[in-house]
Amino acid sequence: MASEVVDLFTELAAISSPPGDERPVADAVARYLRDLGLTVDEDGAGATVGSNMGNLYCRVEPSGNGPGTPIFLCAHLDTVPPEGPLEPVIEDGVVRNAGGTILGADNKSAVAAMLEGTRRVLAENRPHAGIELLFTPKEEVGLLGAAAFDHRRLLARAGYVYDQAAPIGDVILGAPYSHALEVRFHGRAAHSGMYPEEGRSAIAAAARAISDLRLGRIDDETTANVGLVEGGSAGNIIPEWCSLSAEARSHDERKLGDLVQEMVDAFAFAAGLEDCEVETKVSKSYKGYRFKPDDLVVRIAHAALERSGYTPSYGLSGGAADANVFNERGLACLNLANGMQDIHTPDERITVDDLEGMVEVTLALVDVARDADA
Repeated sequence: MASEVVDLFTELAAISSPPGDERPVADAVARYLRDLGLTVDEDGAGATVGSNMGNLYCRVEPSGNGPGTPIFLCAHLDTVPPEGPLEPVIEDGVVRNAGGTILGADNKSAVAAMLEGTRRVLAENRPHAGIELLFTPKEEVGLLGAAAFDHRRLLARAGYVYDQAAPIGDVILGAPYSHALEVRFHGRAAHSGMYPEEGRSAIAAAARAISDLRLGRIDDETTANVGLVEGGSAGNIIPEWCSLSAEARSHDERKLGDLVQEMVDAFAFAAGLEDCEVETKVSKSYKGYRFKPDDLVVRIAHAALERSGYTPSYGLSGGAADANVFNERGLACLNLANGMQDIHTPDERITVDDLEGMVEVTLALVDVARDADA
């Protein structure tokens, strides 16, 4: 028999919510919280970030006036765009999608665990130091919802996201810094059969630059990628323009700066060799962070995981989550793994045990935080 959290997760996973179109799942989450007797506030971030929902915020007032550390829990409601029907099924204790596309465990499994954990806190009258819930849009395309949220509304200074596809127990102590690069090469169009010598190929310049870049894993802290290339107008015309989108990430901010400058120089050098011009725009995608094991937010998570029967282990992430935004703004927000597997693929799945396990972790976070002084 399916548990409450499994029923809730499969209900949410069956709702399509690509970035910008999270309204149906936002309505389901808001309705769930209101059925618990809680007040849900939606801000105006949707218009800012290009979504049909804003950030959903809900506060559970502390029970009593005793000591303790209030916490906030955050999850995003968007998924990568599904490329088929969403038909969650449970097979041999594993939830997967029978529709041949993503499941949406990233991040609806976290949404379900946080909601069910909150329901049980209220139903069981569990004492707590205060819980705040935040559900964001457009995380998958740049942490946009969290970035648009007024973090000053949060009373808690410590928070958690469950947004790491790894076994429960993995605690992410750090995430990288990242810069995005938008590059456009300008050449000269000409007929490729009649006047090729008059042309200047922007695609050739881009190709030369890409071949000179260090891509993939640069070292154990640093990666780089070119993810999108487009240009030209026809097969018989020397391309006048070519654009590419690239990124670089590193846990070391200095290394990131050096690598980005190296990439910018490669674009300029290749453009010169091909007698083209190039425009390069570099922008910060997100800021990295690093925790120590003795930081309060980590100590609470460590104790909660042990209390729930898991062995904590520490590691770093190669990607970002809403936690990056809150840490940049001075709030201690820790990313915990929640058992998701093969996210963003048709093989995406999560076990029933892990869904139920993260409810227990949520309750343990509340319990441990209640007894922890900030």
